[in-house]
Amino acid sequence: MKKRFPLFVKITLIAIYLIFLAGAIVRMTGSGMGCPDWPKCFGYYIPPTSEDQITWKPNASFKKGMIIIKDEALFVAEKEVKTTSEFNNENWEKYTKHDYAKFNKFHTWTEYINRLTSVLAGIPLLLMFIGSFLFWKSNKKITLLSVGVFLLFAFEAWLGKTVVDTNLTPVIITLHMAVGLVIIALLLQLRFITTEKNRIYNYNSLFHKLLIISVVFSLIQIVMGTQVRQFIDEQVKLFGFENKEYSLMDPNFKFYFHRSFTIAIVLVNFAMFYLNQVKGLGYKLVNWILVLLFLETITGILMYYADFPIGTQAVHLLSGALLFGVQFYLWLQSRKTTLIS
Repeated sequence: MKKRFPLFVKITLIAIYLIFLAGAIVRMTGSGMGCPDWPKCFGYYIPPTSEDQITWKPNASFKKGMIIIKDEALFVAEKEVKTTSEFNNENWEKYTKHDYAKFNKFHTWTEYINRLTSVLAGIPLLLMFIGSFLFWKSNKKITLLSVGVFLLFAFEAWLGKTVVDTNLTPVIITLHMAVGLVIIALLLQLRFITTEKNRIYNYNSLFHKLLIISVVFSLIQIVMGTQVRQFIDEQVKLFGFENKEYSLMDPNFKFYFHRSFTIAIVLVNFAMFYLNQVKGLGYKLVNWILVLLFLETITGILMYYADFPIGTQAVHLLSGALLFGVQFYLWLQSRKTTLIS
């Protein structure tokens, strides 16, 4: 297992980014409340495929814990129920964590696949966590970082439940994403320690400083992006998800800051690219930074000027998360002391 540890780290890292992609698709499609409860979905381990399954009706059977919609409200079966011609309140408890009582098959299964992605990501993460204890004597940092990833992943799961229970509270969603970025940073550090311990990179003070600025700028941009997303969510509540053309009607200062701040980010990263070429530093990841910057910029332009074409929100969010990851890993490479004992 010790030899396979770097593979577990790599698979876990890919899985975390797949969770980012799945979460972006959930937000892009407005499917965040496709399942009103957590970890089940309308009380099912495998979600319902039709509204008939979660609608109260006479002469029907419902298992304990199943959730139904009746009179635009959610009710949970307190025991196994066989309905009669009249609704019996004694058999049902009103679901009070939120008042979102709608069913959309597409939204439900989109959210379910998002959750399933998180569950599957837990498999390589668990193997990585267990395998990390084999390094305790030789390199305690590997074990401690792995434990940190495991605990943060458990915290993320709790945050996922809180997101649903609070009906997509923007602050919780932002925290949910921020913790995901911390997990990515820890996994990248694990990957660096276990796969590049004998590699030495060219150190350049100016390049290193520019890189730190670029990482900080990316974090600021991501935080501001979540604030813009909060504004869009509020607009969606007013006009409905199907009226996407109104999502950025009369945008606030945060939107203009988020849009204009892209200029500073592009300038800093192009300066890094130029310095890397002129000084012959040999950092190949700089090229990927430019690719991801292009994707993030072009999708941002399309969302604003073309009324959120399908897929642009997902690509925008994923490219931002990938950009942060590439910059952070490049920072690990660019430090003056890169030889890990």
